Amino acid sequence: MTLNEIFTPRLGQALRPNVWDVVALILVTGAMVLIVYGGEQTTLPLSALDAAPVSLDPIHLPLYALRTTMRMLLAIVCSIIFTLGYATLAAKSRRAEMVLIPLLDILQSVPILGFLTFTVAFFLNLFPGQVFGAELACVFAIFTSQAWNMTFSMYQSIRNVPKDLDEATQSFHLSGWQRFWRLDVPFAMPGLIWNTMMSMSGGWFFVVASEAITVGNTTVTLPGIGSYVALGIEKQNLPAIGYAILTMLLVIIAYDQLLFRPVVAWADKFRFEQTASENPPTSWMLDLFRRTRALRALTVPFAATNKIFSNLQVRLPETLRIPFKPRSSSRVIDALWLALIGVATCYAGWRAYQFMSTTLSPSDVLLAVRDGFITLARVVVLIALASLIWVPIGVWIGLRPKLAEHVQPLAQFLAAFPANLAFPVFVVIIVRYGLNANIWLSPLMILGTQWYILFNVIAGASAFPTDLREAAGSFHLRGWRWWVKVILPGIFPYYITGAITASGGSWNASIVAEVASWGDTHLKATGLGSYIAQATEAGDFPRVVLGIVVMCVLVTLFNRLLWRPLYAFGERRLRLG
Repeated sequence: MTLNEIFTPRLGQALRPNVWDVVALILVTGAMVLIVYGGEQTTLPLSALDAAPVSLDPIHLPLYALRTTMRMLLAIVCSIIFTLGYATLAAKSRRAEMVLIPLLDILQSVPILGFLTFTVAFFLNLFPGQVFGAELACVFAIFTSQAWNMTFSMYQSIRNVPKDLDEATQSFHLSGWQRFWRLDVPFAMPGLIWNTMMSMSGGWFFVVASEAITVGNTTVTLPGIGSYVALGIEKQNLPAIGYAILTMLLVIIAYDQLLFRPVVAWADKFRFEQTASENPPTSWMLDLFRRTRALRALTVPFAATNKIFSNLQVRLPETLRIPFKPRSSSRVIDALWLALIGVATCYAGWRAYQFMSTTLSPSDVLLAVRDGFITLARVVVLIALASLIWVPIGVWIGLRPKLAEHVQPLAQFLAAFPANLAFPVFVVIIVRYGLNANIWLSPLMILGTQWYILFNVIAGASAFPTDLREAAGSFHLRGWRWWVKVILPGIFPYYITGAITASGGSWNASIVAEVASWGDTHLKATGLGSYIAQATEAGDFPRVVLGIVVMCVLVTLFNRLLWRPLYAFGERRLRLG
């Protein structure tokens, strides 16, 4: 019997479709049709937005949901690509880290309206007269609300790779490229996936601002759930807001079941532990595709290509490799590098000063700084309260995979719930009972950002090795000692990542939380968020720049003085391996 006679029947049997292939084909075909249909809408002229304005008729909500979801998925893809490159460079290069991590602190603190103020005109001019330009501006705005916490998560994971695994890659003589795809990415996968879910939900929080934007004399309203919500708030249409909430819930359940839950179940194999998990996460979608025949056979070439891609021996030629230099030379290079960073920073500061000094006075700077410290006080109090509440809950959920499966879509929905939809309740209560807006508008800042802490703690508890839990049980560690000696050190790096992004997100959320409106009723809390929001609405670019600069400086100093030392402590003392 020849080799061909042996393998031909098996190959024919593998390519013979079964009932699971039919179901998978329907799902894949439906997804492709929706993507093509949604993509066609972006090729229309910009005048089509005025010809078919956003309507509160709920019959349009399926199309609006499709448009919004496509923007968010495209932004997630861009965020993943950005994360893999940016976080890896920051974690692998000490000199790059000096610039990239402070820059990341600044980027996450720049409010989304700050990005919109300077990017809307750019994208509209890039594709003049086309909806595609406005779509790119919206996708970029959503990207700025998604990418930073994913990057912090990837950076934290790469810096905390267990030393024994690192030594194993050196023993096998893996190249930097192979180490990245065989160790760094798999080890970072559990935390990255949970942060990707959080980013997807965080995009919903700012989708109102990104789809219904007004910057000076430029007004762009794209069809989507965000613009639908903005119109509903403007018209005080409570039924329309209810329809929007229901649509959001259905969309979140759909992409949780079809995308995130399969990925979470697939990524469970990357957990760092010596014993198998008792209750691994499951997914009916993943099981469906694993049971297909023809579809799995057709993916064999892609799997082979991926294996070849990840096994490439990417090394620098001998002539380009940097030879070893003594410490004195390294110090000289560090000094030159720091000097270059200082010169670039001074130049950027000087250009900003020139731009603002023509119209602003020292009293304007003092006012912005005062408002900044008021917002800082709100952020500190809210992060402390959120940590006390969500750290225990996140640990409880993360250590129970079956429970996490049921809580996952609910947590995504709560994280996606835009603070704008809570404005009517807060505004009515504050006006009805004469409450202080400076105090009672503050919770709106944490509504969307507290979930960064929850999702990262869940990711940390889910990735906590089962063998360490069993060891803690063998030593009879219970109660407070278990929290202090076992789980809190185990999740500490994840918590710091969540706290950093929650802190930056709270600053960002202050733009929409410190200025609340419902119909003709407007409330304003004193703070840097309301300062920037009012300047943006008025098209006062010097004050917008001043507010963003003050916010970036305060966030960077806060991170340098608090979060970074804690981050270094966790990396030094609480690292696995």
